[in-house]
Amino acid sequence: MSLLSLRGVNKIFYRGDEEILALRDLSLEIEAGEFIAITGASGSGKSTLLYILGLLDRTSSGEYYLEDREAEKLSDDERAKLRNRYMGFIFQSFHLLPRATALRNVMMPLVYASSYDKALPEAEQKARAEQVLSMVGLSDRMYHVPNQLSGGQRQRVAIARAMVNKPRVLFADEPTGNLDSKSGKEILKLFEQLNSEGVTVIMVTHDPSIAERAKRRLVLGDGALLGDTRAV
Repeated sequence: MSLLSLRGVNKIFYRGDEEILALRDLSLEIEAGEFIAITGASGSGKSTLLYILGLLDRTSSGEYYLEDREAEKLSDDERAKLRNRYMGFIFQSFHLLPRATALRNVMMPLVYASSYDKALPEAEQKARAEQVLSMVGLSDRMYHVPNQLSGGQRQRVAIARAMVNKPRVLFADEPTGNLDSKSGKEILKLFEQLNSEGVTVIMVTHDPSIAERAKRRLVLGDGALLGDTRAV
């Protein structure tokens, strides 16, 4: 059984009376432990696909399965619970709380998790957040707020936040888009490290040099899957 499975998925948006088909009859199987880059021109459906896979949006038609769960039959609360337990998200704009320290930003998913499960004691939340911040090389920046950090450091905080709940799947939408080339390469090394530890990584990028670092490359065009290649 695949970890994630799309079968004939379509996604339609409406702009006034205009119908926009963002995904067209897309079928796709993703296995646990893959490192995938989703590429394509602007407007090709890359982010739409990522958001559907990450349960941040719903399909218009077709089927989406997370192992044996049919996503479209899940309630909003069930989808939120799955996102919190099994998925981590990293975005180009970081989305950090500006007045919270790096440590507090990373602890936030653990705070949200207490809405669904038995809450971890705060000391355990803090210890886990410290562990992942150390993993991404920020043990000396835990008590800095975002405007005291460089772009690369802020993205590392975002990665630590995405990893603190020990997700099975890490979704990244243009994660190096706001970074210089040196910081971007460091972030990619972190993704490769996490993938080597068993985390499934699914990354949207417009940069071919970044996509080449993935083990599998999906190419979208006008919402359709045009290419699916694996590294030799």
